[in-house]
Amino acid sequence: MPSPLHVPRINNNDDFVKVLKLYARRGDRVDRGDCVAQIETDKAVVDLEAETEGYVLEVLWEEAETVPVGEVMMWIGDNADDPVPESATATKPTQTRETPRQPTAKARTMLKEHGLSATDIPYKGERLTARDVETYVAEQKGSAPARKEATSLDSTAPPASGAYHELSPEEHGMLTTVRWHRDVAAATYLEIEFDQQPWEEHAARYGEEHQLLLGPLMPLLAYRLVTIATEMPKINATIVGGRRYQFDEVNLGFTVQSGDTLYLTVIHGADKLDTSNFIEKLGEIQRRAIAKKPKPEDVQGATVAFSSMARWNVSRHVPILPPFTSLIVAHAAPRDSGLAVMGATYDHRILSGFDVIQVLQRLTQVPKS
Repeated sequence: MPSPLHVPRINNNDDFVKVLKLYARRGDRVDRGDCVAQIETDKAVVDLEAETEGYVLEVLWEEAETVPVGEVMMWIGDNADDPVPESATATKPTQTRETPRQPTAKARTMLKEHGLSATDIPYKGERLTARDVETYVAEQKGSAPARKEATSLDSTAPPASGAYHELSPEEHGMLTTVRWHRDVAAATYLEIEFDQQPWEEHAARYGEEHQLLLGPLMPLLAYRLVTIATEMPKINATIVGGRRYQFDEVNLGFTVQSGDTLYLTVIHGADKLDTSNFIEKLGEIQRRAIAKKPKPEDVQGATVAFSSMARWNVSRHVPILPPFTSLIVAHAAPRDSGLAVMGATYDHRILSGFDVIQVLQRLTQVPKS
């Protein structure tokens, strides 16, 4: 019997996703768990996996199209000649003002600020942009002309000969993150130096007590950030539509370098785990990332994050703020200085320097047993 494969809701705020790649076409044989398409949300690029084995009977959406969440992406049957249900051949929704394309993060913020719906705004490109909203507001409310945006260098002709190459999912995710950091957050950075020796001694004792093969210093520091985020919920929040959006749980992002690929892996509900379970869960996710086989949930949904470049003897680094987070910690421990560095990139719309200093000071102090 034919089974529909629906477009899932990855993020609560995403009503539409974009089809980036199709890996399965009509007539192809697929197994349960095979990646049949790659979709883009406002936060990440996610693989869409087959939920059953069989043959692809019909693909209803093509690459570069924007799909409403919940729509049928394709039909899969037991046999290649199974009939597709009549409803599947109906005309798919037209992307009009009643079914708008997915707004950008900045456009969504502006819609909420002006009390508008995406269905109110005409659009020209693949997504509803901040400029579309500005133009509409200027026309409808008689406000000042929309501000002229600076020409984006990444959309102009390059100055020398070359060839275009499609971005990998990881590269595309990095581009999305950088644009959010640049265009949405009021990103700021500060740091303090500290003596790391007490933390190293604490980690050595913990590792010996729990018979760990690898030193747990970084996981213990990351878990300390989880407990601080629980005690200071303001850092586990973001700004949406001019209001603070407080997350229900702490999803700890932890950077993992695998070859030339950087992942921001995520432990969901980290505040519900004890120290031992957190370290075990982090190890599992790290291993999948190092093998370049993370699950979709492994790399999305961070609400606060931790990054360290101590292994490279870096004296400092200023990380990019992940979308919809207010803080990412930056740890470094140059071997020739005698002191380690604990810094943070933060969203100044929601956190002050005083808030972040409190976080860093508490983070550098070994928790009492």
